Amino acid sequence: MAGKKDDKNSGAPPWEGNRRKQARGWFRKILGWGAALALVAAVVNGMRAKPVEVETAAIRRGGLTVFVTEEGKTRIRNRYTVSAPVAGQMGRVTLRAGDEVKAAETVITVIEPGIPPLLDPRRRAQALAAVDAAEASRQRAMQGLDLAKTDAQFALTNWNRIKATGEKGALAANDRDNYERAAEMKQREVRSAEFAVQVAEFELAQAKAALMSMEGVKAGESVEVRAPVSGRVLKVLQESSVVVSPGTAIIEIGDPADLEIEAEILSRDAVGIKLGAEVSVEEWGEDAPLQARVRRIEPAAFTKVSALGVEEQRVLVLCDLVKPPAAAAALGDRYRVEVRIAVWHEDSTLLAPSGALFREGSEWRAFVPKDGIVHAVPVEAGRTDGRSIQVLSGLAEGSEVLLHPPDTVTDGSMVVVRRSLP
Repeated sequence: MAGKKDDKNSGAPPWEGNRRKQARGWFRKILGWGAALALVAAVVNGMRAKPVEVETAAIRRGGLTVFVTEEGKTRIRNRYTVSAPVAGQMGRVTLRAGDEVKAAETVITVIEPGIPPLLDPRRRAQALAAVDAAEASRQRAMQGLDLAKTDAQFALTNWNRIKATGEKGALAANDRDNYERAAEMKQREVRSAEFAVQVAEFELAQAKAALMSMEGVKAGESVEVRAPVSGRVLKVLQESSVVVSPGTAIIEIGDPADLEIEAEILSRDAVGIKLGAEVSVEEWGEDAPLQARVRRIEPAAFTKVSALGVEEQRVLVLCDLVKPPAAAAALGDRYRVEVRIAVWHEDSTLLAPSGALFREGSEWRAFVPKDGIVHAVPVEAGRTDGRSIQVLSGLAEGSEVLLHPPDTVTDGSMVVVRRSLP
């Protein structure tokens, strides 16, 4: 009763209470709608795609060299197999692989000739013809040596002249290197020609020994087989004391310091290789690669079955080492190496990182960012060395492209650059 009386005596109209209740109701509705709108905004913001962090790189201009990479192996340039000149009982060979031998001094083995066969005119004529052929080969080898010495002297004179004038800037660096390489190659050809003369002289001695054995050998007379060239023993082919016939291989001799690189290149890649092309020899035992140049590309290919069982046509490419370091002396015959042969070079061309271009169907494309949005741009790509790709059209020098774009990036995606590479 007291409360009701207070309400009646308050003096406030009865509709004022209803108005306050309505105001509180609207306020609750506004709070509810505001919370609902905030929740919807949060959901929409969460569902909206966020910018993807990417790395970019600039299209630059520079030089590009394309290499053909294949496994190769070292081999001694000049090797010689010593064989028995006459038939008879051969003594045991005491030399071992790696032993040093000297031309016409080191005795490899001694052969006690057997009973000579009956001498007939035909066999005698064949033996005399073999002697004449060996003499002709020796004369030809000597003429080849004279020609090699003349060419080497001419190349060396040119190189000395270039060294005197090239320091003044009268010749391009590339031409200067070519003259130096020519002089060095001619010197190596002289060494090969000298080796050929030694071999020819030994073959002549063998032919004369064969003729002597047919004409008869005195009792107790033996034939000493001496080293035809100086070098080291590579392989002993016949060690035990056995009866041998003329031509039986006994030992293999060569100079381990005179190495060349042999690489079996796919025929489709060998077409682009030029004589004198630069070669980088890697995986040979040291971190720093060896420098070499292509000396010869053999004209005939051969069939080789790959590890996957696929028949491939391959070509032998021979390379000469250029100023090998002292550590390269540890290389021996038939050591495995990896060769990278330059088949194409351009001094100045537009380059893009290989991770910036991707295939879309049969076309190359790149993502170019602009105002936070990326656009897929068609690109005409040229050659590549595995790290950089030649850009023929579609991108300009200095343009920024996405580097290794993730799968979530598509044409029109929003991105934010995390790092830009030069």
